[in-house]
Amino acid sequence: MYSIWIDGDGCPRGAVQFTIAEGERRGLDVWLVTNVHHEQVAKNRLVVDGHAQAVDLAILNRLQAGDVVITQDIGLAAMVLGRSGFALNPNGTEYDSAGMPLLLEMREAAAKHRRGGGRTRGPKKRTNEDQEKFQFHLVGLLNRIGDSC
Repeated sequence: MYSIWIDGDGCPRGAVQFTIAEGERRGLDVWLVTNVHHEQVAKNRLVVDGHAQAVDLAILNRLQAGDVVITQDIGLAAMVLGRSGFALNPNGTEYDSAGMPLLLEMREAAAKHRRGGGRTRGPKKRTNEDQEKFQFHLVGLLNRIGDSC
């Protein structure tokens, strides 16, 4: 049986709540991993220190092949895919190995721009449509994984 891991540092509350509810409905272990600076409630909550990448490392150290990770972090998603896991963005986009090189390149270009003093836009305000899209794609992913088990 697989588990679901939520990168709670950047995951919208609506996505967290739906993931927990859907995972519990299916009898799956759902883990919310946050650093000490994020206050969220969950039955299975793992709190790590506030250092950069602490949440990512905590998830990766516990990840098993076939587990699902909900994250906005492209670097974490790439490592999850490399360990035969599944990664889903809270906007409903499933990360895949084919698209990962371009996403990593775009992430690096944006970071280089910011290091040079440039500014980049943050994420848009989350809408009800975004939440519905996430729910649809999460259920679809879990159904697909469940059918193959």
